[in-house]
Amino acid sequence: MPKFKKICTVVLEYSNPQMTLETIQSLKQALIPPGFKHQIIVIDNTPVPDGTLKKELKKYRNIQLITTLQNTGFAQGNNLGIQEGLKQKCDYFILLNNDVELHPQFLKYLLKSAQTGADIVVPKIYFAKGYEYHKNRYKKSQLGKVLWYAGGQFDWDNVQGKHLGMDEVDTGQFDQEKPVDFANFCCVLIKKPVFDLIGLLDPNYFLYWEDADFSTRAQQAGFTQVYQPKAIIWHKSSGSSGSGSNLHDYYLTRNRLIFGFKYASWRTKFALFRQSLNRLLTGRDGEKKGIIDYYLFRRGKGSFT
Repeated sequence: MPKFKKICTVVLEYSNPQMTLETIQSLKQALIPPGFKHQIIVIDNTPVPDGTLKKELKKYRNIQLITTLQNTGFAQGNNLGIQEGLKQKCDYFILLNNDVELHPQFLKYLLKSAQTGADIVVPKIYFAKGYEYHKNRYKKSQLGKVLWYAGGQFDWDNVQGKHLGMDEVDTGQFDQEKPVDFANFCCVLIKKPVFDLIGLLDPNYFLYWEDADFSTRAQQAGFTQVYQPKAIIWHKSSGSSGSGSNLHDYYLTRNRLIFGFKYASWRTKFALFRQSLNRLLTGRDGEKKGIIDYYLFRRGKGSFT
């Protein structure tokens, strides 16, 4: 009998079972290429789940639910799913947000890139209709074609990642497969050997910047990361946490400092230090708290409540 390759998709849930179930329904409609088996692992990070997710997932085959009864964070929650997939000897891992819709062919094209040499593959990501940052900018016919991510570039001088194509209407300008500086973990395919060599996601970040950290470690280890435009998904952007909230400010600020002081040049580290002192005086409350917690070495969840 032919040996099947195993795909493990990890979906992290936190206090939004309906959105997670919509993502699972979309994922189950994705076509599985011949020669592959697909295992879905749902990590429920909700401290007090209401039972909805557990009940509804029983309707599907090949879905495993792991309930943590605590918010372990994005990094550690995904790590739990990856560790389970490694135990099951899976060959390919897909980390997937719980707030996405998927084109039925997205798996086919992610795997195609992985089978032709890429170690980490990211899809083209659109805003889901109604989730655009600038809702009044677009015609009705353009909705669903507004780009959220079409590859990632990194600005090391300012320690900032940039989503290529962000807010642009897709007219084919990002239709070439190409290397990326960082893979956005809204949706990413990662081959097993990457985890074998560099380990899992760093739980020090808890939420945000863990993908930039993982991408940097992967690049330093010699792995290739590519953007595959034929693999398409739609993102309900900030559906779980709310863009511009104190939560955003806290983790984005603190974790940028964790990342920058870990990887940037000494000149950039000095600039980060000066900038952080300035933001202690002028920043928003979440930013100030994130800076203080960085220097007090409060990692993981930190002191955010």
